[in-house]
Amino acid sequence: MRKALVLGGTRFFGVHLVEALLDKGFEVTIATRGKTVDSFSTRVNRIVCDRLNLVESKERFKNEKWDIIFDQICYSSKEAIDAIEVFKDKTLKYVFTSSKSVYDEGNGEVGYVEDDFIPTNYPIIEGPKEEFSYMEGKRQAEAVFFQKAPFPVVAVRFPIVLGLNDYTERLKFHIEKIVNNEEIHLVNPEASMDFISEEEAGHFLAWIGLSEFTGPINATSDGKVKIGDMIATIEEKAQTSAIITATSNENNASPYNISQTWLISNKRARNLGFKFKDLNEYLPVLIEDILEEVKIT
Repeated sequence: MRKALVLGGTRFFGVHLVEALLDKGFEVTIATRGKTVDSFSTRVNRIVCDRLNLVESKERFKNEKWDIIFDQICYSSKEAIDAIEVFKDKTLKYVFTSSKSVYDEGNGEVGYVEDDFIPTNYPIIEGPKEEFSYMEGKRQAEAVFFQKAPFPVVAVRFPIVLGLNDYTERLKFHIEKIVNNEEIHLVNPEASMDFISEEEAGHFLAWIGLSEFTGPINATSDGKVKIGDMIATIEEKAQTSAIITATSNENNASPYNISQTWLISNKRARNLGFKFKDLNEYLPVLIEDILEEVKIT
């Protein structure tokens, strides 16, 4: 039986990744700090470990090997360096969840392609995540994995992930503000964004892990949406008007605030055979579902 280790598989799209692997017949182990109760019962193995503790990690993982390791929770060069030290002789493939944030904001309607950020020649600065922005931390992690890892690596570059289980509640923020007649500060309602659903993100990770592909790859739903159009959909579903303001404070700034359109291209993944969902088909349904939760609470 094939074996997979998932670092960060207890919530959000990590749960969908684990379920997809189980459906494909994998023996799955999840590495967790033990602080989040998962829903897998006896269907998975568990290793309780703090990945930031290198000595503990080497001890906890020393007697195991896996066909694929999925790393959802690496945010810096230091964490990537430690992961290589712990898993250097323990896997045939390493799938790292990276981010669209490795690309600078903007690039208009074209959409960034994978070669717009090349980690193999990016200067490595060793340090923990506290020393980097989110963008730079992901860049550093990619650079370390692609320059130093002795095993094949995939870096999956996701945009913002949407779903009912999104613990960041960024889409819910907008719905609650509109329902409660509270202000939302938007920098540019005409700017477009892309997204991916939590189910799709989990399934894509499993799919690319089982493929022969290695290297960086973008994964985003087909389509895009203007922030203003997303607000209009919420207004329609909620049957009330949004209060949009140009004045920002600590309570009203949209978590989707971007000054210009910011997209990535999923052409490489589509050419490999993955079929993405249409954002503009599932986003209105998701908005309705979250709206029902907001009304209940």
